[in-house]
Amino acid sequence: MPTDDLPETFHVTTDEQLRAVSNLTRHRIMAVLRFEPATITQIAERVGLAKGSSSYHVRLLERAGLVKVVRTRKVRGVTERYYAMAARSIELPDPGEGGPDMLMRHAVADLEASPASGERHVRMAHLRLTEEQFAELGARLEALADEYRELSDPSLPDASLVFALFHPARGTRAVGDAR
Repeated sequence: MPTDDLPETFHVTTDEQLRAVSNLTRHRIMAVLRFEPATITQIAERVGLAKGSSSYHVRLLERAGLVKVVRTRKVRGVTERYYAMAARSIELPDPGEGGPDMLMRHAVADLEASPASGERHVRMAHLRLTEEQFAELGARLEALADEYRELSDPSLPDASLVFALFHPARGTRAVGDAR
């Protein structure tokens, strides 16, 4: 199923949807489905789950509207379902002050689980920007991510890009900042 046929964004609005995306295993299943449809068996193999567990998590994602069946075929009398994402991207609600940011937690878990011997580019920079510079940097980062998402080829190995541009809570200082 070409991604051109998908809505651009799925907005998570219900508690059921939030619970579905909050689980790291389901996050990883959605990562498998981000570029091409897959069966329960294919998902289980790529995520490293038993087929029963994979089926359970996919059903929860489907019930929440995050994934959908896009194709079926008969294989030895059994109907095989191919699942795909319901949209090109998922927008989570603002976690609110002090609330857990699921996206960042999943990103850190994925980074920690990635092979230590693999190539990584991880950096944190503390900046002092005007509001205009802040907005411009945010727009440039989003445009760069969108540009490379368009270039993504399902036949190539997965790579994850995560960024967060934010104003820290008042009273917190970066390590090494003068008081």
